[in-house]
This record gives sequence, C-alpha cells and structure tokens, in this order.
Amino acid sequence: MKRLFTAVALLAASMTVQAQDFDNLPDPIEDVNKVVDNTPDSIAKALMSRPKPGSTRQGNNPVLFLVGNSTMRNGTRGDGSNGQWGWGYYANRYFNANRITVENQALGGMSTRTFYTDLWPAVRDALKPGDWVIVSIGHNDNGEFFDQRRARAVIPGVDPDTCYVGFNQRTHRQDTVYSYGTYLRLYIKEIRARGANPILMSLTPRDAYDAKGKIVRKPQTEWAAYVAAVEGVPFVDLNEISGQKLDSYSAWKEKYHFLGDHIHTSKFGAELNARSAAEGLWQSRNPQLRPLQQMMQNVALNRWEVKREKGKPVVFFTGDSTVKNADKDDDGMWGWASQAQTVFDESKITLCNAARAGRSTRSFVREELWEKVYNSLEPGDFVTIQFGHNDICPITDQKARGVIPGTKDTLHVYKLDNGTYEVVYSFGWYLKKMIDDCREKGATPILVSLTPRNEWPGGRIERRDNTYGKWYREVVEQTGVEFIDLHNLSADFLDKKFAVRSLPQDKEKAKAKIAQLKEKAGKYFKKDHTHASKLGAQMNAQSFARGLRQNGSELAKYLKK
Repeated sequence: MKRLFTAVALLAASMTVQAQDFDNLPDPIEDVNKVVDNTPDSIAKALMSRPKPGSTRQGNNPVLFLVGNSTMRNGTRGDGSNGQWGWGYYANRYFNANRITVENQALGGMSTRTFYTDLWPAVRDALKPGDWVIVSIGHNDNGEFFDQRRARAVIPGVDPDTCYVGFNQRTHRQDTVYSYGTYLRLYIKEIRARGANPILMSLTPRDAYDAKGKIVRKPQTEWAAYVAAVEGVPFVDLNEISGQKLDSYSAWKEKYHFLGDHIHTSKFGAELNARSAAEGLWQSRNPQLRPLQQMMQNVALNRWEVKREKGKPVVFFTGDSTVKNADKDDDGMWGWASQAQTVFDESKITLCNAARAGRSTRSFVREELWEKVYNSLEPGDFVTIQFGHNDICPITDQKARGVIPGTKDTLHVYKLDNGTYEVVYSFGWYLKKMIDDCREKGATPILVSLTPRNEWPGGRIERRDNTYGKWYREVVEQTGVEFIDLHNLSADFLDKKFAVRSLPQDKEKAKAKIAQLKEKAGKYFKKDHTHASKLGAQMNAQSFARGLRQNGSELAKYLKK
C-alpha cells in the first residue's frame, strides 16, 4: 500500500501571497546545508547561457547530456566568474568532438526534483536514439518540501511507495514529492523511452571529513547504486573515485580543491571531478558503456617519456627559459639544465629537463606542464623548482602569467583581456603547491632561486634579494624545503670576476663604466640581460652543483666527483 503523507499549509488571511519562482530569487540564500548560494540563477538567464537542449548536435552524431547542479555547472554562465567551476565544464576533454558532443545542461541550485520538474522536459524532448545522459544530482535534495524560496527537497532513500503531498509556495499549486530513488527511476524510464542511454553517477565529494579523517561518502551513493542495479543501468561512483584522491592529498591541498564553501569546487576541484568521471566511465566493465568508451579520449595520464632504469632516480628540472631554451646553437641562448650533464653522473641518475620558455609559476601550472611532471614522479625522484623571471608580469594580458607578489595564500578572481576568468594566486602559493605535490609522490623538491641578470647598479651585479629572494626564503621557512640560492651563487661568481668597488662620481663616466661591465660579463649572457650563453648556462649549472654540495644535499650524491 502506498504511504501517503499530506502537508497542510496554514496561511494567515491577512498575508498577500506572491509568486516566487526562479526568476526573482533574492540575493544571496543560505540553504539548510549552511551553503550560501552567491549565484541564485534565474531560469531566464540560464536559458540564454546554457545551450538549448540538443543544439550542439553535429549531424547525426549523438549528444552526451549532463544533468546536475552547481557542482556540475557553477554560476548562470558557468564561466568561473565567481572563482567556482563545475566539472561539466571540463567533461568534453575526454570525448572525441568528431563523434559526440558534450552538452552541460546542469544548473546551480537544482535538486533531483526541481531539475525534473523545471528543466528536464526540454532536455528529454531533445533526446534522440543513441544519445547518452549522465544523471549526477542530489546535493540540494534536503530542506523544506514546499517552502517559498526553493521547494526542492525530496524524500531520502529509494522507496517507490513513498510520497508527500502539500501546497508548494514557490509554484502556488498542490505538489507531490517522491523519494530520491523514484526521481532517478523517472529519469531512467524517460531516457529509455526516447531510445537514449542513461548513466547514474554518484555525487561529487564535499570538503567534509568523517571520524576516521576520511572524506565523507554521501548516502546518495548507495541509493543511486541500488537503483542502477535494479534498473540495469551503468553506475559510476564519482564520489568514491574523487574521494580517494582527496584522501591521498595533504589537508592544505584538499582545501584548495574547493572555493568559497565546502561544496563548490575551484578549477582544481572541477578538473579532478571531470577526470574522475571520465576514469569511471573508461574503466567500467559494463558492456552497455562500450559504445561510449569508443568515443572517449585523453583518459590516460599525461606523463614525461622517461627511460627509467632500476636503481636510478630521475631529477626533473622545472622552470622557464633560463632553465630550458633553444639549447642547440653554440652561439645561441641556453638554459642551465641543458648543461646538467656537465655536473651530474648520468650513470647514477636520469636527467629530464621539463622546463618551458616563457612560463611563470602560474602559466606552468595552468598549461598542465606541472601536471605532466607530477604524473611522472616516483618515490626517490628529485624536482628542481625555479621560477621568477616571468612571474611579475601583467596578470590579465594575453600571456596571462603574472602572479600576486608575495607568499601568503592569497587569491583573486581576474577577468582576463580575452574575456575569460581565472583565479590567480600568489608567487609563494604556486611554489608551495609544487613542493606539496612532490612530497605527496615521495619525491624530493628543491627550490632554486632565479638566475641573475646582466645588470650592474653601483658597479656590482644586480641582486633581487628584497623581492624574489625574500619570497623564496619565506617559502623555505613555511615548508622546510631544500633551497639552492643559485641567484647569489652565480652573482658572487660574476662579482668576483667583474665588479668594481665604486663607480666614478661623474654620471657619464659611471654610465660608461656600467656599460663596460655589462660588455665584459656579456660572454655569460646572450642577446639580452636575462638569457644565458652556453658558457653562462654551464656557469649556472656549476653554481647549482656548488649549492648542492654546500647543503649536503641528497642530490649531491649524484654529482660528478
């Protein structure tokens, strides 16, 4: 027998009831989860920003529709303007656009119930045979059943014989609420009726820990898995896949995968969840997913192709053009790591120069160059981290490589000149991220100060100890990372060879003397005041080796005798 519960709404006769729909939600709203929704999306705006259901279809190719909430699509436009991202934004990375399009129909604030009543009809009507639909929703399913603002709660569990009837103050009509499992069954039934393929996926994890210090696994996982099993639908446990990754991180790293609250993800968190979703689909042995798997791509982790030999660790060099340049013309520009073989015994250690010209800490991370190193690390490896020449550049210009000066864990959302949004962190934050990532993998990070420039104020080579030098040392103090002050080691060498005690008092003569010093030191530089010649690169490599020996570094064991 169906259990029927009736809610009676008692309204005072003197109160004037006004329609409250998604087009006039107040700013901002704190829900029962203590999450403040700073982007209470209106359906009107959302329909202009979200693609019209099915409009991305290419010819007769199928479409993969994503059904979810703000963890899948954050903000009306889903463009990161509030610093938060949903994982649906990155899902298309893992699918061949020539064979299938990914259409993110998710919307912030939706529950299993409100998506079904408000947004699902248009998506359902756009479905064609052979399409796919991922349903991953439920973060907003608790709260009041018929309240004026949201009216989005569902009955917990999967009982198909449970419903709740009452007056919905948002829609101003009688309404029936079903269990979480019932709504999932409705999606499945209607997807199949259109000849499309349903996939159930558990929720993204929250920034919340259980009594054992592990990321909390949501109860909706069991409910969705049960419905999937009963209905014969593929199920991907996104909550568990991402939860395991977050569990393996330091507390500091886990935190920056969220932004603003304990549920919404930063770009890091959204990318993690998108990859976890793709991995779950790719690794599934459910035969129903084989056609979809044949349309997937880029699921394998991007790694450096390094020839590993038993007993030999790898040292990865990261940085900018002062670490890796053209490195081929004897009379051209060289990065010092290209000359690492002059100081390291390659019979004991493998060298991998992973630096890239023109990069800052920020762009090295954003372009996933760091991710490639991170994915390649094994216990016992070493990583040198040397940035700075490109970090204090414009933040919003085309190259988008400037960072916030300093080492505090600060961040800010910037609108870039190309119209996109990016959360930018401090110089020290990016360094600390790399250091933390290395330690997570069992590798040894070594922070290296930037190479000196061919500038001679006061007759001695320029030292940037009050900016970068100060920041490096603050990061060392905060993290305990090994530090090689290559900047001053190489500067000491150049000062010893060329510096003068004082400049002439006459300004023109002083200027001429400085020009003379730059010319003399120029054999260690090439084309400008920053980039090294081959001789300069070898000198910087020697400075690095000298610093390792002075530190008694573990990496010094692999230097030539």
